[in-house]
Amino acid sequence: MDSSGPVTLEAHGVRLEPLAIEHRDALALAVTDGCLWDLWYASVPAPHEMGDWIAQALQGVAAETTLAWAVRDLRRDALVGSTRFYEMAPAIGRVEIGYTWYARSAQRSHVNAACKLLLLGHAFDTLGCAAVGLRTDRFNFASQRAIEALGAQREGVLRHHMARRDGSVRDTVMYSILAAEWADVRRHLQARLALPARSS
Repeated sequence: MDSSGPVTLEAHGVRLEPLAIEHRDALALAVTDGCLWDLWYASVPAPHEMGDWIAQALQGVAAETTLAWAVRDLRRDALVGSTRFYEMAPAIGRVEIGYTWYARSAQRSHVNAACKLLLLGHAFDTLGCAAVGLRTDRFNFASQRAIEALGAQREGVLRHHMARRDGSVRDTVMYSILAAEWADVRRHLQARLALPARSS
């Protein structure tokens, strides 16, 4: 796995911009679309927490364990969310995709499929990963459906795995995509993005 630093990724009406503190105000506005921080099973920052949330992400970037992006919907030239590579393990060619959230108006649009196509392409084609992991809360059923719709393989559930924002402890559902599966996953995502109205 050839690790690299922050890079801009763009295609299919979406641009992934390396996360920066300058994105704070626009992302704080985006997160109010749906009051995403009120979802007890999701780790989404409230507007007033956005600066600290970005700073924490950038610490991971500096430590070379994280790549973090702001998600821009080019069809309306607006920031609509954020996503990351984290737990980057170059020695075994593995990254996790997570810390992903989108404004409600961007959900069930082209945005998620486009982001995952860009992220998986960067992981497998550029960084040379052998595996990409994804995970979500056991009660985040929408996220589970979205991950499974990518073609990711459900590996199992880590019980009593990590703390939620409210202090309760979540079970984590684990998924992965292997390099050998990437060609079919890419074809599937490209087909979804080619649909005229519903592409995600």
